[in-house]
Amino acid sequence: MTRPSVVHDYLLMNSLVVWKNGFPLVSVIIPTYNRWPMVGEAVESVLKQSFRDFELIVIDDGSTDDTTKELQKYGSDIRLVSQLRSGAAAARNSGVAMAQGPYLTFLDSDDLWRPKKLEIQTRFMVQHPEIEICQTEEVWVRKGIKVNPKARHRKPSGDIFRDSLDLCLVSPSAVMLTKELFEKVGRFDESLPVCEDYDLWLRIAVDHEVPLIPSALTVKRGGHADQLSHSIWGMDRYRVRALQKLLRSNLSGERRAWTLAALKCKVSVLSHGARKRGKEPEALGYEAILSEFIQETVNVRGADSRLCQEQGATCSDLGAVVELGPGR
Repeated sequence: MTRPSVVHDYLLMNSLVVWKNGFPLVSVIIPTYNRWPMVGEAVESVLKQSFRDFELIVIDDGSTDDTTKELQKYGSDIRLVSQLRSGAAAARNSGVAMAQGPYLTFLDSDDLWRPKKLEIQTRFMVQHPEIEICQTEEVWVRKGIKVNPKARHRKPSGDIFRDSLDLCLVSPSAVMLTKELFEKVGRFDESLPVCEDYDLWLRIAVDHEVPLIPSALTVKRGGHADQLSHSIWGMDRYRVRALQKLLRSNLSGERRAWTLAALKCKVSVLSHGARKRGKEPEALGYEAILSEFIQETVNVRGADSRLCQEQGATCSDLGAVVELGPGR
């Protein structure tokens, strides 16, 4: 099911959008693992949306707590699927495979939506049929207390590719994209235990602008003990794998130079950290990653340090950053 190419396939009524073809216009996908009661709060935030033309798919990724039993109480309000523990990427991919709507949204099970999130975002996408992906602004809450993101975490709008090379600046819970784009670019990489969203958004941002809706319609909750970014050491290891994938693609020109600069910076961080821990073979292994690309003719001298400076960080502290996301 792909998105119709003309706006008159939609009916705009009372500030809402309805797609009259018998299928939901938006598919909402929530992956979860041992997150009861937080996932219940996430589900409730979807069911309270002012926009109603959606389906809610919850993928229980092998939970061993009360998640499945409690979610079953929602009955037909949700499509609940239980699978063996496979990870965030696989859970989201399973949800997309079931999705009937031309628009996809994701909500991490520790996050929330404000009531008009789907209404405002869907209207934006319908009114701009040339756009295939957008995200909303968000509020950060850590252990129940609102916090302000640092400058380097502020979301850009439009051509976000270069800004996103340092760290993930797109939140899964804030995104809406066409299913057509998702299928064209490729699914979440299931080999990545974390940073699978960083990988996908970069593959999209290479060729697509990502507009930002400035309204804070997503509540991003962090600081809880089971947050993935707290449990996976050295997340830059997985960002490096994503950057390698980009460099092996048909990336060229300045975008290739920026990506190579980001890779050099992250490899420097990882190898330095390994040597501090007395792990010389590990450090050499990180440095060997660059050997695949050292024949580059693009002059990136100084670009790696410039990239770090533009993001408000140095190469020595990039690897120590702990983000609020990604959660589930």
